[in-house]
Formats: sequence, C-alpha cells, structure tokens
Amino acid sequence: MVEKEHLNTTLICRIQEHANQSVTLNGWVYNSRRSGKIGFLLLRDGTGTIQCIIVKNDVGEDQFESFKSLTQESSLSVSGTVVENERAPGGFEIQVNTLTIHQVSEEYPITPKEHGTEFLMNNRHLWLRSKRQHAILKIRHEIIKATRDFFDSNDFTLVDTPILTPNVCEGTTTLFETEYFGQRAFLAQSGQLYGEANAFAFGRQYNFGPTFRAEKSKTRRHLLEFWMVEPEIAYCDLDEDMVWAEKMLEFIVQRVLENRKFELEILERDTSMLEKVKAPFPRISYTECVDMLKEGGFDFQWGGDFGSPEETYISEKFDRPVFVHRFPSAIKAFYMKRDPENEDLVMGMDVLAPEGYGEIIGGSEREADHDTLLKRINADGLSLDDFQWYLDLRKYGSVPHAGFGMGLERTVTWICKLSHLRETIPFPRMYGRLRP
Repeated sequence: MVEKEHLNTTLICRIQEHANQSVTLNGWVYNSRRSGKIGFLLLRDGTGTIQCIIVKNDVGEDQFESFKSLTQESSLSVSGTVVENERAPGGFEIQVNTLTIHQVSEEYPITPKEHGTEFLMNNRHLWLRSKRQHAILKIRHEIIKATRDFFDSNDFTLVDTPILTPNVCEGTTTLFETEYFGQRAFLAQSGQLYGEANAFAFGRQYNFGPTFRAEKSKTRRHLLEFWMVEPEIAYCDLDEDMVWAEKMLEFIVQRVLENRKFELEILERDTSMLEKVKAPFPRISYTECVDMLKEGGFDFQWGGDFGSPEETYISEKFDRPVFVHRFPSAIKAFYMKRDPENEDLVMGMDVLAPEGYGEIIGGSEREADHDTLLKRINADGLSLDDFQWYLDLRKYGSVPHAGFGMGLERTVTWICKLSHLRETIPFPRMYGRLRP
C-alpha cells in the first residue's frame, strides 16, 4: 500500500480517518447550491461523495464568485477541515478554506430528467458517472475480486489463455474471424480448451478474461463481448464440479452482501433473496425439467435446447440457484463426456439463477479418452490439425477432469437485479453497437 505521506490528497472513501484534520480532495461537482453567503457543494471523486461547505467569509469574495460559476461535472480541488455531521451524506463534511477550479463543464448532456436508452448508450462514456451506474460497476468489481479470492484461497492458479485462437470451442456459427498473417484466426469463444491443458500442468487452474460470440441477438441476456471465469480441475467428475460451482457462488454473493450494502441500497435491491443463496443448491435433471415444463403448459419436446422462457420458468420454482444436469448429447459440445449409463446424455450441467435470470454457469465433465474424442472431432467436421494439441492431452497422462464457465455480466445482472446486461459492463458491445 502507498504510504500516506507520499500522497498530497485524500480519498472520500477514507475521510473518516481524517476527522478534524486538514485535507485536500480532488474531484468533480455532483451538485451545488447556495443560500446567501454560504455554498453547498456535493463533490465526488470516484470513491464516494461528500458535502463541502463554502462560506464567503472563509474563502474570500473571489473564490466564492468562482464557486458560483461551477456547473455539473466541473473539475476542482478543495482544501479544508473534516468535521463530523450526522446529517451530512456519509456523516462527515468539509469546511472549505480553498478551492481550485480546473475546468468548468459546459452544458453537461446528462441531467436529472429522464433520458431514453439510446441517448444514454450513445453517452455511455458520461453515463458511467451516474450514481446507479457507479454502484453497478462497484458491485461488478466486488464480484471479480471475490471470484479471484475464492479460487486463490482454494489452491487454484490463475493461468491466462489466448484471445486469438485457431480453435472452435462453442460452435462455428458464432465466431469473429480475423486474418492472422495468411492464416485464419478467431476471437476466443472460451478459454476452456487451453484451460484443460493448464489443469494437467497445475491440477487446479482458472482463467478469467474476455470472450466473444458473434450472435445476432438483441435479447437482454446477450453481449458480443463478455467476461468469463473458467476453472478447470484435474481428477474431478461432474458431481465435484457442481460442488465447486455452488461454493463459489455462495462465496461471491455473501461477499457482495457484506461489502456492498451501500451500492445495493442505491439499486434498491431486495437482499432477502440473495441471503438465501446458500449451498447446497437443488439438482434436477434435464429430463425432469422437460416434465416440469410440460406440466406448466409449455409445448417443449425432449431433445430441444432451453431458451429464456424455459430457463425463467424453471428457475422461478426455486429460491436459490438450481443445477440442471445431464443434457441431450445432440445439443452439447463435442468435448463433453457422455453419461456411462446413457449415451444420449452428457455429463454436463448449467446453473440457473433465481428470480428468472436464467443460465449464469455452464460446465461439464470432459471426455478423457483419446479415441472417443477423436471420433467426436471427426463427427463434428472439425480440423484435426487445429485440435491435434488438444488430443495430445489424452495421450500423455489423461485423467478425469471437469470445469465450468461463469458469465460475469449475467451474474452481475442477477445480483443487482437489472433488466438488461448493457448496464453491467463499462462499454457494452451488442449487435449493432460498436461505439463509444
């Protein structure tokens, strides 16, 4: 940690450490008003907001006139004394003796009035400064940190996987292709295949990074660029895989409840539902889900893939995340191990979030046999040249292994109880939107 004496400014989030001391704050105007010779400035610095009291007799006429010129999102520094005031936001305020204006913001486009989604998305670079967006991204940060802490404390090693790959992982219809010095390359749909190689080297590994799906979808659950954490574990079967997933989710949710109460309050999130996220989670088979859907009036046939309506219906039957396992092999990826008791099923699982938020985790036990995997690659018409290295893993010390991927943005959407993924990432990439 940087020693305090090396810093010449104070962060608002640590203001309680400086009661009755003189401090300097750098930030931006969140709001301001004045009454006669007294000004009230709500200053934000990215870590919090604080009320600053500006008295004309304390700062002088020139500086008070400068204060009167301030507009929303003007940048400035203030120096003064930290005093306790239980009525002030955060319980402290600054009695200002000096203010320095860096730039006066002119006609800031985002105002307290209602704005349409298209307008806010076009101004995403500014919308990030709003209280709601700030709270969402603070919770996103907490989820990322909790995820890393969970795996790090359970003897996993973070091993990065490539963004540019020659391999198809989740099907050929959702690839972003690029030219790679005369060869074809793709933006990674997942780091999983490389994660399997890493697991055979480290035992327990995870990778955490951006992934890409070229899906021409405009639903509230899809982004073209999103982040996934993908643990991969050697000597692990489907049952253990599900235990790791539920323990991770419980850890993440409890950390958010503990450390982000303020942000959850800003979002008006009913935390009673999150408090129920405790292991073990219910486990139901795909076949049981089909029966449940039919009983609920869905015209759904065994062998089909669940869409958002089906996932929502299933998840709303439970007060915590639920595992759906053993899917039809025809709708799942080539690398998933088949159920030894039924070749038509794979040893795969999804985690559906409660409150109708659908799939947030997908995983499986992987096929560990070389010849079986080779047949699957050929059956799917995939290039043996591209997957020879992947087959090597089954030739040199192959073992049962399993893993899963958790979509970060879908998890943030659920925990924050948002209506759309676009608010969960600083600059969302969606079908038809590349800017800002």
